[in-house]
Amino acid sequence: MQNKGLVKLFAVLFGLVSIYQLSFTFKNSQLEKEAKQFAQAQYDSNAEVNAAELRYLDSLNNQEVYNILGVSQFTYTEVKDNAMNLGLDLKGGINAIIEISVKDILKGLANNSKDPIFNQALENADELQKDSQDSYLESFYTAFDEIKGETKLASPDIFANRTLSDDITFNMSDDEVKSVITKKVDESIVSAFEVLRNRIDGFGVTSPNIQRLGNGGRILIELPGAKDKKRVVDIITKTAQLQFWETYTTQDLAGFLLQVNQRLIEVQKTNDATSEDTTEEADATEESDSTSSVIENLTGQIENDSTAVQENTNPLGIQGLGQGGPVIGSFLAKDKAEVLKMLEANRDLLPAEQRYTRFAWGKPADKDSEFVELYGLKSNRDNEPELSGAVITDARQDYDQLNRPAVSMQMNAKGAKTWEAMTKVAYETRGNIAIVLDNIVYSAPGVSTGPIAGGNSQISGSFTLEEATDLANVLRAGKLPASAEIVQADEVGPSLGQEAIDSGMISFGLALAFVLLWMIFYYGKAGGFADIALLFNIILIFGVLSGLGAVLTLPGIAGIVLTIGISVDANVLIFERIREELAKGKEHKLAIKDGFANALSSILDANITTGLTALILFVFGTGPIKGFATTLIIGILTSLFTAIFITRLLIDWYVGRGGKLDFSTALTKGFLQNININFLGKRKIAYVISGILITAGIASLFTNSLDQGIDFVGGRTYQVRFAQSVSTEEVSKTLNAADVFGSAEVKTIGNDNELKISTKYLVEDNSTEADEKVQSTLFEALKPYLPDGMTYQEFLDGSGDANVGKRLSSKVSPTIADDIKKSSFWAILGSLVVVFLYILIRFKKWQFSLGAVAAVFHDVLIVLGIFSIAWKWMPFSMEIDQAFIAAILTVIGYSLNDTVVVFDRIREYLNEHSTWNLGKTINASVNSTLSRTLNTSLTTLVVLLAMFFLGADSLKGFLFALIVGVIVGTYSSVFIATPIMYDTAKKGDAAESLKKKVKEDEEEPA
Repeated sequence: MQNKGLVKLFAVLFGLVSIYQLSFTFKNSQLEKEAKQFAQAQYDSNAEVNAAELRYLDSLNNQEVYNILGVSQFTYTEVKDNAMNLGLDLKGGINAIIEISVKDILKGLANNSKDPIFNQALENADELQKDSQDSYLESFYTAFDEIKGETKLASPDIFANRTLSDDITFNMSDDEVKSVITKKVDESIVSAFEVLRNRIDGFGVTSPNIQRLGNGGRILIELPGAKDKKRVVDIITKTAQLQFWETYTTQDLAGFLLQVNQRLIEVQKTNDATSEDTTEEADATEESDSTSSVIENLTGQIENDSTAVQENTNPLGIQGLGQGGPVIGSFLAKDKAEVLKMLEANRDLLPAEQRYTRFAWGKPADKDSEFVELYGLKSNRDNEPELSGAVITDARQDYDQLNRPAVSMQMNAKGAKTWEAMTKVAYETRGNIAIVLDNIVYSAPGVSTGPIAGGNSQISGSFTLEEATDLANVLRAGKLPASAEIVQADEVGPSLGQEAIDSGMISFGLALAFVLLWMIFYYGKAGGFADIALLFNIILIFGVLSGLGAVLTLPGIAGIVLTIGISVDANVLIFERIREELAKGKEHKLAIKDGFANALSSILDANITTGLTALILFVFGTGPIKGFATTLIIGILTSLFTAIFITRLLIDWYVGRGGKLDFSTALTKGFLQNININFLGKRKIAYVISGILITAGIASLFTNSLDQGIDFVGGRTYQVRFAQSVSTEEVSKTLNAADVFGSAEVKTIGNDNELKISTKYLVEDNSTEADEKVQSTLFEALKPYLPDGMTYQEFLDGSGDANVGKRLSSKVSPTIADDIKKSSFWAILGSLVVVFLYILIRFKKWQFSLGAVAAVFHDVLIVLGIFSIAWKWMPFSMEIDQAFIAAILTVIGYSLNDTVVVFDRIREYLNEHSTWNLGKTINASVNSTLSRTLNTSLTTLVVLLAMFFLGADSLKGFLFALIVGVIVGTYSSVFIATPIMYDTAKKGDAAESLKKKVKEDEEEPA
């Protein structure tokens, strides 16, 4: 091997850099462990432990915590930034895809146009989106073009308005306007992306990830370690509509409340008068109660516990009137929606000067408060405030005069001028200014010291420190240019993540131990050198992942473990080649040299085909699946380096010192060598067996279908752990009741005390309210199976050492599900096309490509068929989801890996043995590669079985698909790909073309 010195230097530097990068991961793990131990020693509840753990780590941010040989010092922030990032399924956290409403952006650009064609086009675009892969903007253009008639996008009632006057003129064509609007929409989405990024940067989680998906309005957000889903949802979807309004006083609007209440009483009287049960005595009592009720309202002395009085004389539900300030009255928090409905319905009772009054609720004193205060804001015809949050240039968490958490703000020059004018009026009239965020009045202070100049202001109220920090972050980052909703989300509890790490490491350790021992058992000392290269390969994989800032996920660990199984493939190919050269009688050093040289072509072809499928998986996959593809790609590259160079260095070093390597042991010497099986002669039997399996699978696909996960159909999924074993039938019956979900699917995950629950209830509603309703409904329905006294919050956080409660939740909207299904189809089809073209280019003959692709189709159909037949009775989930698609693509890569090695040998033998007929050449090629095929398949299969039986339950379906795929892929490379290539080449001149030299002169096998 040339340039050994350069290879040694590169290997040493590569290894040192990898170890250096990994050292940050070990240090970070140590600090996080110390933080958890500290928090657990102080508190008992999960929520308090989590908060204390974060505080402990925050206190280390700028402290020196890591010193490397006295040369380099690092703070905790620097250690954290350099450590390997763990994905949600390992660390717990929240993953969400946010969709910015392009519809809202278009409405804004059109100044909320009332044009009927424009609005109809928006509605039609909504319908088109249900079955389209186009962006919303493209659907809008399509819908508008279909119904526009004489209407133009450059109409003054649509986009040729005052706001866009610098960009769009009346004489522009629709295509010209579309170009401008497309740019404006893209700018708005970029703006939303930056707003979200700035908000998340201030959220305080380790290694957050935010990226735009494609050219549409979808944005991926990953927050490993985030535990408070509600807080996350508020941060990333809040529009932060900060407004400042002058307020009415109690005296201004108390009369209106009483008039509405009296009108409702009279309506009740009218209704009661039509009832047969109404008596004169009841009427007199009601009238008396009505009079006393009005007096009590005026003095704020309503009896809260008198249900009869509230029902008969206080239909509006007034719990008390204000005391002369900006508060009009107080009501029960549970009645807010109904109260506003009644006030709006009786707006005609307001005096003319108050007809534009806007009613808003105050922020409750705490989240469990029973009462809420009502404010009246001085609004106008356009319902626009005099001052909004758009003027805020900076905001920070602060404290008010009573040392309560508050938010201080700084306004721009225009805002400062308006603010000074507003505070001047409030000072002179002794009025109040309400500070309103998202239609909630946080405070309504008066102005007692004169007009406030300079634009400084403060929002105070019933804030917690966390709420004040989040509000300042949202205000500082700015508001979203359009509404945002979560169309796909995954929430993983930290305990589930830790269990995933534990099970992943156990399977990793056992799989590694088996492979290391097997290589020594089969190849002796040479196997030991391969093991050293393999261990070095693992260090490089983790080092590269850490250095690139890649995220390690549970499928990522599966990718690494799978890499261990297939990384020995290169060494197996090399060692088998060397054994062949030694069997020919070549001198030891020459046999090693030729063995490495002759194996190189097969190694490259096999790894390139696997790498191409992994690359397609990386392009089309999201989240954990992208993590699987990342580790697989890195593993392929590092495996090539260690197998070709590191193993070679070690073997050359040993042989150069006079050592001798047999590349076998006493038990394996001569094993699977000099065999002569007529594989082609058995191809017809193989065709029949495969035909039966494929036919049975296709029949099952039509009759039994597949268990499609929410990735493909939409819905919500929850993984829940119970304190004891529960019956899936009983839980399913409970959840399928008409007053619960109506339709739900319940499966056991791992043990009998852990269930996976999926439902399409409210599947079309992506709002946070719908998410909360589904989750709370689930909790109420599961109460009989949960520990007595368990609260809703304990259910969400996980209770006790056993972590009873919700462990994981996922949501996928139907639109996203449709997109995932289509992208999965294109990923599989794309991989087949790419591989077909690669083999065609590499082997120059379409017969090779046809055989390889036919084998892949064969493998995919059999895996699908087995899943269709078995999903109803297997004791683990066999859902068809993104993980399954990752498995299918991996099976494609693995199957091709095997096939390409055989094809490489066929191509070599066609040139070496020109006097042989085609059948003999192919049989000899398959027999000569049999040792390599079985070795690689066995090691990979054992690795997968270790992961299947000892790894995480959530990966069992994924691993089962891989196990079936490895078995079927090994079979198909010998009995499907090669025979089909032979059958298409043996007729006409194809065989001669393949052989390049001589005619067939021997009888072909039957």
